[in-house]
Amino acid sequence: MLLFRSEEDVDVWSARTGEPRGETLTLQQVWALSQLWYGDRMDPAFRGRSAEQVGAIFERVGMTSEFWRP
Repeated sequence: MLLFRSEEDVDVWSARTGEPRGETLTLQQVWALSQLWYGDRMDPAFRGRSAEQVGAIFERVGMTSEFWRP
């Protein structure tokens, strides 16, 4: 994960490095994702997530493009 100040900075980085642009998330989305993803990790009953559960978390955060699908 890389952090950038703006969409334009992402474009500059991509052009400079030759790496594909990929997808971007807002800081609010990253915060929401981290809460959903790590919020139950310390629960002794935690056993990982199915692909469907991961998809549901991504959906709740707004990560709905083809990029995020397994």
